Amino acid sequence: MKTFKRQLSMSKRVFLSFILTICLLFNQVSTVLASGMDDPLLTKVLIDQFEVRDADDSNPLVLEGQGWIGKDLQKLWFKAEIERDDGETEEAELQVLYSHAIAPYWDLQLGLRHDFQPSPSQSWAVFGFQGLLPYYFEVDTALFIGESGRSGLRLGVEYELLFTQRLILTPEIEVNFYGQNDKSLGIGSGLSDVEAGLRLRYEIRREFAPYIGINWNKSFGNTASFASDDGKDTDDLQWVIGLRIWF
Repeated sequence: MKTFKRQLSMSKRVFLSFILTICLLFNQVSTVLASGMDDPLLTKVLIDQFEVRDADDSNPLVLEGQGWIGKDLQKLWFKAEIERDDGETEEAELQVLYSHAIAPYWDLQLGLRHDFQPSPSQSWAVFGFQGLLPYYFEVDTALFIGESGRSGLRLGVEYELLFTQRLILTPEIEVNFYGQNDKSLGIGSGLSDVEAGLRLRYEIRREFAPYIGINWNKSFGNTASFASDDGKDTDDLQWVIGLRIWF
């Protein structure tokens, strides 16, 4: 009963954080709408990765995308990650974030993340930063606060190397940390996993680019132990082929 009450209390805090974020969003949007046509409402949707990966015993389909609607200083962001394998959804994550510019090329982001898969589903409050480091390294970092004292930290860095105006090589890396063990979700405390990729795309048009590349995943600590217990790979290098689309 005490555990249930703690979980309920945490759920309420996450829900209230989300409601507060939405209220701040509507307040800022109403302010921006009053500024006139000098700051028009804009939208963008980017399917950064829509690809098939060549794993040892399967070919998972992966979709990673993001989009936003808003004006110069305030935006509503959506971020999604989905992985399907053998006709089943292995991972599905959606983030809804209010984003506010705090410096040139840097945004503060607050909102909610929900993991539909793996089961059981989880909800997290999100506090993060997104922007550009010197030499145009793109950074996306977020702190996640979940139910029952769960916490996580995600650090992502990406860079674009232009061989020509159309041929572009994109190295990227993402690192995940978690605050406690959760065997039901297959995650361990501390450094959980690292994913790195190298993708070479050719922009037939700016909005449409096929690519090939490699993707590497490695689990660490208890996350690796949980994966081994379930018969999953803890160190996997995959060839990928896919499309990058934005509009």
